[in-house]
Amino acid sequence: MVIGAGIGGLSAALDLASRGVRVCVLERASQAGGKLREIEIEGHPVDVGPTVFTMRWVFEQLFADAGLRFAERIGLKPAEVLARHAWSATERLDLYADLERSVEAIGDFAGAAAARRFRDFSRRARHIYETLEGPFLRASCASPHALVGALGPARLLDLWQISPFTTLWRALGTHFTDPRLRQLFGRYATYCGASPFEAPATLMLVAHVEREGVWLVDGGMRRLAVALETAATERGAQFRYRADVCEILGSARGVSGVRLADGEVVPADAVVINADVAAVAAGCFGPLAARAVTARGTAVRSLSALTIALRAQTDGFPLSHHNVFFSADYAAEFDDLFRRRTMPRGPTVYVCAQDRGAGSGDSCEGKERLFCLINAPACGDLRPLSAPEILECQTRAFTHLAHCGLRLRHPTENPQVTTPRDFNELFPATGGALYGRASHGWKASFDRQPARGRIPGIYFAGGSTHPGPGVPMAALSARLAVASLMADWASTGTSPRVATRGGTSMPSATTVDTSSR
Repeated sequence: MVIGAGIGGLSAALDLASRGVRVCVLERASQAGGKLREIEIEGHPVDVGPTVFTMRWVFEQLFADAGLRFAERIGLKPAEVLARHAWSATERLDLYADLERSVEAIGDFAGAAAARRFRDFSRRARHIYETLEGPFLRASCASPHALVGALGPARLLDLWQISPFTTLWRALGTHFTDPRLRQLFGRYATYCGASPFEAPATLMLVAHVEREGVWLVDGGMRRLAVALETAATERGAQFRYRADVCEILGSARGVSGVRLADGEVVPADAVVINADVAAVAAGCFGPLAARAVTARGTAVRSLSALTIALRAQTDGFPLSHHNVFFSADYAAEFDDLFRRRTMPRGPTVYVCAQDRGAGSGDSCEGKERLFCLINAPACGDLRPLSAPEILECQTRAFTHLAHCGLRLRHPTENPQVTTPRDFNELFPATGGALYGRASHGWKASFDRQPARGRIPGIYFAGGSTHPGPGVPMAALSARLAVASLMADWASTGTSPRVATRGGTSMPSATTVDTSSR
């Protein structure tokens, strides 16, 4: 059984079903997707969740292992411009998928020395990624010792060179003297909901991930969830929506099923939980599931967000698909977010212009779909924002956009605003945190929940588990959970009930016939 139809749950369902396992996915919402949400603004669909798609190989491998072709299921276009950045009406910088174009752009923006330093930084980012991809991202490394063991003695120097004990901000200072460039690449910490002043330097690998390819999904990001759901269904998985799981049943020896909020009991031999680990630890799935969580001390919540979805005519700033409008004082912004736990007085604003293409000179006639995101503290369950505070946040954001030259004309009269409190209602017991625990300190990555729970038969997937947050990472976590589950069944030598591939699905997550494997 899989609880939750986010990317982690959908990936686990496809992976399990393609192996011949009878799978039932229980989701309390009315449709699949989790944080991949879509709403309608003035009759037009707008993505209001993750908007950046990278590491397509993760999904290509997942579909290929299921006997399917990912390219036949979803349309992707490579982004020529990774993102357009602005600090004022006259300070703008594009980063490109093509390294040499980025080197040239940075040289024009900050000088030849900065361009050379960027080239060095890019080599370092690639080295970090290549060091960690196999032994960490693709494997269940639950401790530093496990990572050292996976790399082997010959690569200990590589491990030291990824700078695990240095903060991202400090490491960036060795590459960039221009504070704007340090700020630009420090933003990668927010991809994990963290502060660049506290996150480890290993997050520089994000720069390499993006340069390997940022893709625009035809029809919007939610098409990815639809493609996964369709593929899993074809392989025999069953999906039940508005099915609110309130308790996982069983004992310390294993799982027997789940109880829904309406009292129905659904039997299961194993459960993959695709939910925030904080919700599981808080008892949202009962005491047995809470005991399955690997407790590692009190964790700092990652960032939440205040988002604004609207349509408007734009001028004064040539929007690309992904745009970042930086605050004047980055240190003060993150001090507000993580120390004062308030909305930033000077926010950085991300704008996804969803009607813009993947090129550098794309234009848009008439009103266009805009998704604006402002980082926020995850206090949605403790101190929700008041209506005046929300209005003030919107005013600050739009004032900053205007300062950078972007004018919005004829905007949607009542834009759709989502606050940390709203995110906490969508994802309970998180305070609205969107990335699990904050990736602060060198041990943060090892303190994430591993695939195996402490109770036999309980497994974890999703952005709050290893290897971390993000769409491809959630899919990788699912594959680790499935691999752990299959290995556990094989080690016990059990031969439980089997579903015929593509056959009738049953409301039970029955296991696979290990005697034939």
